[in-house]
Amino acid sequence: MAIGVWISLFAYFALMIAIGVYAMRRATSSSEDYMLGGRALSPKVAALSAGASDMSGWLLLGLPGALFASGLGSAWIGIGLLVGAFFNWTLVAPRLREQTVHYGNAITIPSFLANRFPTQALSLRTVSAIVIVIFFAVYTASGLVAGGKLFESAFSGIFNFGGLSDYAVGIVITLGVVLAYTVVGGFLAVSMTDFVQGCIMMLALVIMPAVVLFGEGGGGFAQASQTLNEVDPTLLSWTEGLTFIGWLSAVTWGLGYFGQPHIIVRFMAIRTLKDVPVARNIGMSWMLISLIGAISLGVFGRAYAIRNGMDIQDPETIFIILSDMLFHPLITGFLYAALLAAVMSTISSQLLVSSSSLTEDFYRLFLRKEATDKECVNIGRVCVVLVGLVAAFIASDPDSQVLALVANAWAGFGAAFGPLIILSLMWPRTNGAGAIAGMVVGAATVIIWISLGWNGSFMGGRGVYEIIPGFIAAFIAILVVSSVTADAGEYQHIER
Repeated sequence: MAIGVWISLFAYFALMIAIGVYAMRRATSSSEDYMLGGRALSPKVAALSAGASDMSGWLLLGLPGALFASGLGSAWIGIGLLVGAFFNWTLVAPRLREQTVHYGNAITIPSFLANRFPTQALSLRTVSAIVIVIFFAVYTASGLVAGGKLFESAFSGIFNFGGLSDYAVGIVITLGVVLAYTVVGGFLAVSMTDFVQGCIMMLALVIMPAVVLFGEGGGGFAQASQTLNEVDPTLLSWTEGLTFIGWLSAVTWGLGYFGQPHIIVRFMAIRTLKDVPVARNIGMSWMLISLIGAISLGVFGRAYAIRNGMDIQDPETIFIILSDMLFHPLITGFLYAALLAAVMSTISSQLLVSSSSLTEDFYRLFLRKEATDKECVNIGRVCVVLVGLVAAFIASDPDSQVLALVANAWAGFGAAFGPLIILSLMWPRTNGAGAIAGMVVGAATVIIWISLGWNGSFMGGRGVYEIIPGFIAAFIAILVVSSVTADAGEYQHIER
């Protein structure tokens, strides 16, 4: 491996850790500082932090891999996400920023729900914390799989640590660097590194498709389109060969946004309510550019591979392979850093949210009600490490697929929390009994749907993405249970 690659990677690692040390000196004195950055994020940091923590390694591996394999039909996932993100910023962000302060200055989603529905506070905090830890362990594992694939593909045979495979070494290094700055600097470190990582990711997704199309061996749009049409005309079609169920399963990824704790917690941390529209515009612009880049990379990367006789065994590694083939080692190292940025930004956010729930909704609630802020910060750091180790165990299978793991966890959160967050913010009649019913029904439906294999094949046809039945079932459960149960004390007016 050329020295230039290592220079770029070490510079990136050093920058992330330096940001963690800086954040430790600024915002780790209390639980609110460590877990929410003191509610002081600027619009640009909040926007790119939400985007970078959302997209993860699937933006550079999973989504391009899906488009490489099946063509533009998979781009509906990106379109659904773009629409979902817009409504999340528009409907949820301002209300959540305002109401988490109004209802007891809540610093986690479980504590907000407990304060919003006090008659079911203990049950809500417990159930929601369990859902968060379970699904985030799977979600975090998807990021570690991406890190493992990078090291397995790009650094094959270089590492020989105690008989560990390159894939396992990748998991260890990825998790180690994330733990270093997350444990030390907390939410502020995570958000600041997300901002830097978001910039790196977007730049990489502008550079890579441009070089693939117009660099040596690319041939431009016309030649790439001709190549794909000769192989399979459906690769450039948005609809051909796509069933209604397939289309619906793709676009409904957008429903998941309303229930992703690691994304919506950024809304809680924005400096002021007036900053939300600015953050939304920045975040949506970043997301649009990044998704166009990822879609272009997958489709035109397939054309480039065909024209140059490349045998791509795993479509999810196309970004890694082209980074190594087409660029100077210093740029290759930067592009690898972009992939690690995508991975680490999401892992760090997920670890911190899981840690916050374990600390505030288990430790402080059941074990040490009188725990000081300093003690909770230290317990939070321990929990970050523990959740990271569990995720590493889940990710240990090198045959794991990034997009599949993300899809499962995304659906779990979207169904368990999405309808509940929307209705708790916008429908005053939502009550505690309905909240618990919706959360349990949503999560259970997703788990059962996956267990029965109905996300792969349903009623003899193509599978239905589990977020669809989970979201619908949870929404109905909240409406029905809240309507038939007498909990008038919780019909509180919600200021808009």
